[in-house]
Amino acid sequence: MARISEHAVELARVLDAPRIASMSRDYIEIGLGWKWTAGRVRKCLRDPDTNVVLVRESGAIAGFAIMQYGDDEAHLLLLAVDSSRRRRGIGTALIRWLETSALTAGIGVVYLEARWRNGEARGFYRQHGYAEVARVPRMYRGVEDGLRIAKDLWDKADA
Repeated sequence: MARISEHAVELARVLDAPRIASMSRDYIEIGLGWKWTAGRVRKCLRDPDTNVVLVRESGAIAGFAIMQYGDDEAHLLLLAVDSSRRRRGIGTALIRWLETSALTAGIGVVYLEARWRNGEARGFYRQHGYAEVARVPRMYRGVEDGLRIAKDLWDKADA
């Protein structure tokens, strides 16, 4: 368990997969169908190139993130915070933990995707130094535009 802020970030366990999957369905995949099932989350938990991390409050998962690491860049696949616990630093703690892990692994770029219409997510990432690099028409299931978003961690580490 690592404490980068007042929230302790820890690696998820197999028993956490169903709740992580339901949070993805309820907070991220709304209206798109459900791809991030418990089985898919468990597959990420077993993947040595992927971190599944979370913050617990009173024993419940308050937020989680899944990031896959490559040789030169990391891909933030999912990040969600329980709707009743937002705007309290949980998402920030998760993203800082993942960025620190990427830098430790020698990775300098994190990228992710978000829905074009998701102003809350876009604002969150912008606030954390991420830049919107491309709009992708019909990225989500062929019906909704998306954005590619990225952050150069080395540039921010030198500042």
